[in-house]
Amino acid sequence: MPPDGAAVAPGKLTWMGGLAIAALLLGAQALVLYMQGHPAICTCGTVKLWQGVVQSSENSQHIADWYTPSHVIHGFLFYALARFLFPRRSIWFRLGFALLIEGGWEILENSPFIIERYRAGTISLDYYGDSVLNSVSDTLAMVVGFAMARWLPIWATIALAILFEVGTGYVIRDNLTLNVIMLLHPFESIKQWQSAIPR
Repeated sequence: MPPDGAAVAPGKLTWMGGLAIAALLLGAQALVLYMQGHPAICTCGTVKLWQGVVQSSENSQHIADWYTPSHVIHGFLFYALARFLFPRRSIWFRLGFALLIEGGWEILENSPFIIERYRAGTISLDYYGDSVLNSVSDTLAMVVGFAMARWLPIWATIALAILFEVGTGYVIRDNLTLNVIMLLHPFESIKQWQSAIPR
């Protein structure tokens, strides 16, 4: 049995109920984004498993890109938070909680206010929001991180988070930490450093 109390007691959320809630939350996220005017897939008309060019109109439009590791780290963090806040609840309840946070952020992140904030405070001048496919894929990446945090030793989860941050920062001069900093309080020095190499 997993060490975090995953066994289902009477009245607790079952795996079938958990899957149903997860699917509903993902569907709601996709519907809201579509109603906000975001394209279902890249307007280029293709679907790619990987989009590796950050400074491209196709970034954040396909299934995975250099920002996918950030969403895996979201899963690490949300797992820890959910386990701390809800120690007696089932893993499915905790996952639903994590999906609510991630889905809510995806909707907020793709709102006109945050999009303009990114464009004004970073070098992402071609960013006009995620496609629905990319946004849902980001949330699924969070689920992968959540599952990894549940089963991996804490030291391995921390090591992976550091590896993702350092590796992504080295390759594209951006990562979750820098993304949060530049969203909350843009620094011109960071912006200049990020724009110093072709991405």
